[in-house]
This record gives sequence, C-alpha cells and structure tokens, in this order.
Amino acid sequence: MTKRSRAMRIDFAPRSLRRTLFHAHPALLAVGALGVLLCTGAVLSATRLADERRDRAQQLQHVQERAAAMSARPAQVAMVDIPEAEAAFVNGAIAQLNLPWRELQDAVASATPPAIALIALEPDARKQVLKITAEAASSDDMVDYVSQLKQQEAFSAVALTRHDVQETDPHRPLRFQLEATWVNR
Repeated sequence: MTKRSRAMRIDFAPRSLRRTLFHAHPALLAVGALGVLLCTGAVLSATRLADERRDRAQQLQHVQERAAAMSARPAQVAMVDIPEAEAAFVNGAIAQLNLPWRELQDAVASATPPAIALIALEPDARKQVLKITAEAASSDDMVDYVSQLKQQEAFSAVALTRHDVQETDPHRPLRFQLEATWVNR
C-alpha cells in the first residue's frame, strides 16, 4: 500500500491584496468586477435621478411663485375713453355679426313659393326686423306669401309696408316690401 503524498504549500510571503488576487479563482474575480460595475451604474443612476428631481422641484417652485405673484396683484386694465359714436358703431357691428342668419334664411326659403322672386333681404339688428323686397305676378300671390311668412316660427309678426306695380317692366310685376320681426332665441 502506498501512501499518496499530498503537496504542501509553504508560503512565507506576507499577505497583501496583490497576492490574494493572484491566488483567487478567476470566476471569483469576474463576479467581483461585475459587482463593482453594477454598483457604479447604480450610483450614477441615483445621482442622475436626484438631479432631475431637484430640477423639477425648482421648476415647480418657480411656477408656483409666478402663479402666486400673478394672483396677488390685480390685473391692470388700460382705461381708454372710447367716443360715444365709435362705441355705437362697434356695438352695431357686433349686433349685425350676431344675427341669426341661418334661421332667418331657412324661414324665408321655406315660405317662398316659386311664384315669388326675392330681390333683397335687409336685416336691422337693433329693431330685430328683416325687410324683404320681392316681386309677384299678382296680388293674390303677394297675399299668400305674406300669410306663409306669418306661419313661420322664426317670425313673431309680418307686415306689408308698401307695394306698387312696375310699369316699366313689360310683365308689370307687383313689387312689394315686408317687415318681418324675428324672435330672439
């Protein structure tokens, strides 16, 4: 029976980091290097997130300060004297722009038979009156048209204001004018 001899390691050198790394297993060194890299990445990410949070907090504080400053002081409105004529003109233009055109046109179109020729529609926003100028071949057509307009829900009143026969036209049509007061909705 032979005894197997075991190699004995004799190392009289003082312990140091360099000697420990030299004798360490390569897999252990790889795990250590990976750990150092992961820790470095985590520290860099944490630093970047902290910087972003600080920037956002500063931006939020700046916005809150501006909002507080704006709400603390009353809004300054320039006081301008507008001449009465100019104010009346502007108000008239606004009233003209706010006319219920679609409703008025629909009401007139649905009440107008083929025998009536519309010549003009002139709205007066202040009085809420639509002046209608039209022509008809006969007085019966004119009267029927007035009654058709009176039946429209858009108008509260319809009145014939004038009429005359066009002598210069060879067909001698009857030209007439109506005033239809519209309902504000």
